[in-house]
Amino acid sequence: MAEYPRSTATNLSGDMSTPRFGTFSVFFPMWNEEEYLHRALAAASEVGDELVACGMVGDYELIVVDDASSDATPRLADEAAAANRRVRVVHHPVNRKLGGSIRSGFAAARGDVVLYTDADLPFDMREAHKALRLMHQYEADVVSAYRFDRTGEGWVRTVYSALYNLLVRVLFRCRFRDVNFAFKLVRRRVLDAVQLRSEGSFIDAELMVSAKKMGFSVLQFGTDYFPRTRGVSTLSRPSVIVKILREAFALRKSLNALGVVAR
Repeated sequence: MAEYPRSTATNLSGDMSTPRFGTFSVFFPMWNEEEYLHRALAAASEVGDELVACGMVGDYELIVVDDASSDATPRLADEAAAANRRVRVVHHPVNRKLGGSIRSGFAAARGDVVLYTDADLPFDMREAHKALRLMHQYEADVVSAYRFDRTGEGWVRTVYSALYNLLVRVLFRCRFRDVNFAFKLVRRRVLDAVQLRSEGSFIDAELMVSAKKMGFSVLQFGTDYFPRTRGVSTLSRPSVIVKILREAFALRKSLNALGVVAR
């Protein structure tokens, strides 16, 4: 078993002990995110250093999943990895969309706990402190955040989100808030047990629903939301919505076959 450096600071529980968690992995799915890449890695690195210093984690790693970007994202990611031993890059030769990128990120992560989020930093990265503390205190297997206020995205996407969350509740009898928000903290044992199949934006719901149905503990908490200020989000396109519906019904069929949808 790998040994992790001990901090000379007290951890968040106030005692001198080994870290609450071993390695903490953070990964960012990126498609043409040259404007956000450096800021995302800098924020995650700063928080990772804080978590090591306070004894919450033993070490951390940052992963960029480059989804066949056509801008400078691949080059910038490789340069960041060359300059920082904690940064690694996964390159997709062809575009695999959000679901494929998240699956690659989880597969590449080596940590005992893994956090994924978007490159545009939709929340303050220091919320990772709170997420890890909640995971430890409540012995949760998945910690997922929901947005206090997402009206900054406009009413169309707000309505889409409400309908989507209702669909998840009806199809799977799981009461999750803001299921597609890009803030998922997951223990290694969940990733070892759940086989994700979605290639599209349904991947978030698939992860949470599958974990819940397999008996893992899922905890949610609210956070402030910072809308994207540069670049373009594609999650409201009709083709994306159609793919979400297709993958949602495929998961329901699979869970029905296992007899766990109603649980």
